[in-house]
Amino acid sequence: MRPTFLPSLIVLAALLLCGCDAPVDHYPPNELYSLVVSTREMVSTQVAADDTTAVVEAWFGTPVQPRWPADQMSGSAAKALVRLDNLERAAGRVYADQDDLHFGLYNEHCVTCHGVSGGGNGPASLLQNPYPRDFRAGVFKWKSTARNARPTRDDLIKILQHGAAGSAMPTFRLIPEQDLEALVDYVIFLSVRGQFERELISGAVQELEYDEARPSDGLSLMSIVGGDEESEALSFARETLDRITDGWARADDAVIQVPPETVADAASIQRGREWFHSPKALCSGCHGQDGDHPLALQTNYDDWTTEFTSRIGITPSDREAVRPFRSAGALRPRIIVPRKLSDGVFRGGDDPQTVYRRLVTGIDGTPMPAVNVSDQPSATGLTSDQIWDIVHYVRSLGESE
Repeated sequence: MRPTFLPSLIVLAALLLCGCDAPVDHYPPNELYSLVVSTREMVSTQVAADDTTAVVEAWFGTPVQPRWPADQMSGSAAKALVRLDNLERAAGRVYADQDDLHFGLYNEHCVTCHGVSGGGNGPASLLQNPYPRDFRAGVFKWKSTARNARPTRDDLIKILQHGAAGSAMPTFRLIPEQDLEALVDYVIFLSVRGQFERELISGAVQELEYDEARPSDGLSLMSIVGGDEESEALSFARETLDRITDGWARADDAVIQVPPETVADAASIQRGREWFHSPKALCSGCHGQDGDHPLALQTNYDDWTTEFTSRIGITPSDREAVRPFRSAGALRPRIIVPRKLSDGVFRGGDDPQTVYRRLVTGIDGTPMPAVNVSDQPSATGLTSDQIWDIVHYVRSLGESE
């Protein structure tokens, strides 16, 4: 056996020995984002992070006993985003009752890659390229909604059912529907919880006057834990939670409506090739002349990496500068490479409607831009029919001759 296999075998053996189905008592704090805020704002975030952890646990519970803080939300749609019984089924230890109803679904199927808190840094993450998704920023690549919008429940169900081709994300199509629904609830829960934690840390510094010391009682996050219903900190926390959950509650309204598909004939494919290379779309600038030689630009990283590097003045390839962030939980920076379209592998789905949406929205969290859509032919944009031509051309690249 080749020695190059040894690191993978050691990690896999460790996973088996540690028992990844055994839940931990507390969600690990987001030390990476705390360090990002500290570096960006040039202030200590230790006290803010500690107090944030206390509030988040009070409102969202633990991996063993999760809570959905509906009592802190003002919108009825937000309160109904997830069901507590689904959270309880997805969280905790792995077992099945006498009716063969499965519990601990997230621990059973997801935690090894996505991590306990959904940070995309589970024990198997280092073996994967691309890395598993970090849910905590509320940014999702593969969805039917507009850029910067949250995915719909149906989007999350589909990625569970079909997996993500060309990645380590497998299909869970054999899992019962009620189990899939529980997992979707838990992913939404982890994303809301994670984004709330992030915004509370940054808000504590920017809005509540946290620095090396805790602010006055009304601004202190600990006033929330102490039950103070009049504090400015509580108002800030509730407004933050409402804003985050409102985005999820309105996801269906953000779905991109796809116009009727045009005929995918040879003429359309040829026109699509011309648009593919045109300045209006310039797809070839990243994907190569015929979608077969993608360019790995040294400045191209996804948002999960740029957040702790270039956005705060750190060069991703500078190992010494990146080291503290790696110690805080960051995964090693990797250049993001555009899809080799001639392989015919599309991680987010290869059906025509999905490819169309990918062109008109780009891909959240990545340098992939959106095509400018215009009602009429113009010097700067493409009409829907012209975009359909590109769709037909792109899908033709991976077809066997």
